[in-house]
Amino acid sequence: GGGGGVAMAEGEALVSVDYEVFGKVQGVFFRKYTQGEAKRLGLVGWVQNTSHGTVQGQIQGPTARVQELQEWLRKIGSPQSRISRAEFSNEKKIEALEHKDFQILK
Repeated sequence: GGGGGVAMAEGEALVSVDYEVFGKVQGVFFRKYTQGEAKRLGLVGWVQNTSHGTVQGQIQGPTARVQELQEWLRKIGSPQSRISRAEFSNEKKIEALEHKDFQILK
């Protein structure tokens, strides 16, 4: 946890981050809700179920919006889900978005 204030600037830096969410997150419309939340925030990327019972994907967009979705993935998720933890990795600044929209991958 922790963290200082985030300065909101025009032309804010774009970031890309990979995520994996652990808990009861499959079979509870988790991907559909994640897609909906990402679109609401104007983010792009993808989400998919893994073979070991987690949900993983990538988020790209303005730093502050990405952080909002990270908080959502940590604490909220879909109504029926029970999130035990969310892990984030490979966070990096990007020059441009690498995805057109936010997709659910099979």
